[in-house]
Amino acid sequence: MANLGAMTSYSQRILRNPATGADLELFRHVETQLYTAVVSDALDELGYRNQALREFMRPLAPDDCFAGWARTLACVDTYYISSDPYAMEIEALDSVLPGEVVVASTADSLQNAPWGELLSTAARARGARGAVIDGLVRDVRKIQALQFPVFARGIKPVDSKGRGVILDYNVPIVCAGVSVKPGDLVFADFDGVVIVPAEVLPQVIQMATEKVDKENGSRSELMGGAYLRDVYDKYGVL
Repeated sequence: MANLGAMTSYSQRILRNPATGADLELFRHVETQLYTAVVSDALDELGYRNQALREFMRPLAPDDCFAGWARTLACVDTYYISSDPYAMEIEALDSVLPGEVVVASTADSLQNAPWGELLSTAARARGARGAVIDGLVRDVRKIQALQFPVFARGIKPVDSKGRGVILDYNVPIVCAGVSVKPGDLVFADFDGVVIVPAEVLPQVIQMATEKVDKENGSRSELMGGAYLRDVYDKYGVL
């Protein structure tokens, strides 16, 4: 299991330090040993019951899975073309650090596709582990060819120019119904996306790991013919 005591602190991540070796170990543990459902269960137990993004947030490829620190973008609709429409977008993408996940809010807009191949390429080159876009994306085949994992609300081929801009970045946002702060842990797999607040991260990882162990025991006994009642009484998980 990851060395939780060695994880980069939340305040340090806000100051934009790249991911450390301990961070990468944590990401690998989450991606290979855990799954979003068990992490969501651990959050529930701690009283954080609204940490799973809305059901319409789906991966562009079935095997897309990633964990990393949130690098947030706040997007808004526009109805005119400014003199430099991509200025904040370029600045935001150039700020991405290794170990981060780009998380974009759009205030529920479906007016444009603020994410596409070139932003995926730029994020990948900066060391991003994936992107979560509460809105539309385009250039999907090219993104898939990059093997850069992206979760989004839908697909549409229109550009953001004259339709939307990035208003700010690395600020608290709401993405698909969940509050996300820079430095929170973002974990995505085929079941969806969960946000783990930085202040409860060690507890959540510990609890989720322990539950996986119990589920493994339950599964083994159920496959051997044991009754669900007996197995639940023994392990206490479903």
